[in-house]
Amino acid sequence: MKALKIIGKVLAGLLIVIAAAMTYVKTALPNTGPAPEIKIERTASRIERGKYLANHVTVCMDCHSSRDWSRYAGPMADGGFGAGGEAFTKEMGFPGKFFAPNITPYGLGNWTDGEIFRAVTTGVNKEGKALFPVMAYHRFGQLDKEDVYSIIAYIRELPSVKKDIQESEADFPVNFIINTMPKEANFTTLPAETDQIAYGKYLANATGCVDCHSRTDKGSVIPGTEFGGGMEFASPGGILRSPNITMHKQTGIGNWTEEAFVSRFKAYVDSSYVSPKLHAGELNTPMPWTMYGGMKEKDLAAIFAYLSSVKPINHQVVRVEKKEAQ
Repeated sequence: MKALKIIGKVLAGLLIVIAAAMTYVKTALPNTGPAPEIKIERTASRIERGKYLANHVTVCMDCHSSRDWSRYAGPMADGGFGAGGEAFTKEMGFPGKFFAPNITPYGLGNWTDGEIFRAVTTGVNKEGKALFPVMAYHRFGQLDKEDVYSIIAYIRELPSVKKDIQESEADFPVNFIINTMPKEANFTTLPAETDQIAYGKYLANATGCVDCHSRTDKGSVIPGTEFGGGMEFASPGGILRSPNITMHKQTGIGNWTEEAFVSRFKAYVDSSYVSPKLHAGELNTPMPWTMYGGMKEKDLAAIFAYLSSVKPINHQVVRVEKKEAQ
């Protein structure tokens, strides 16, 4: 009996510690500091730079708009530009239901520039709540501050679209863990274009190549698999895996030329290109080709130069795994 009492006290103590830890995580976190008090001047050059970044590099408008998933690569659908609503659900492998918010003035009209800046670069919204890292604040917090300012200046100029988006909901225990994810930003300086590899590395971070072209575990890139492909994208028709984009000659893109790499993207913005309709059961790609295709050729070439400097990984990816018809 004495032993049972001791065990009971130990368990009670552990429960108290766990409860205290959960309370702390839920109430004291996230804590990336207050939103900065900034007012971003909306100059023509900033708006133009922000438009380029948001549509073709960081592709903010990809998730924060509607895409036509009945066509290859889900090109931008008509209407709702910036109005959000793109869903990331359990069926897609996410631990809950997450919805891209409306970032037009209808959705962000009562946000300060500093509150938008904090959300984009640290993952904490206006109310101090943590954002699920499908919003790539872990990458955007490594950009040059001026590029973030430019994106915000551009977003502020978007036409207002009246569209209400439902609240995101994380499953247990992610609804607690999510509060530990936001981190203070670690800004860098935009490298000179003449330093092609460093410039390409900066752009590769901004585009998020590594996020999709690596193997992941619980949403995090598995160290040592960077750019080696294998991330799984689930759909009702089966699983699509991202390709290996390291320069391994047998399993990656080691036999590609810079011209071939750039042309692969530019094909989707050719005036004659029309995204084809998918057939029943055909798997689609989440890669927003029509958006990345708008990147400048020199920027695509810089990304290729950076990928050429990355250690090649021998990883043969089985790209498609279709579900058998029931």
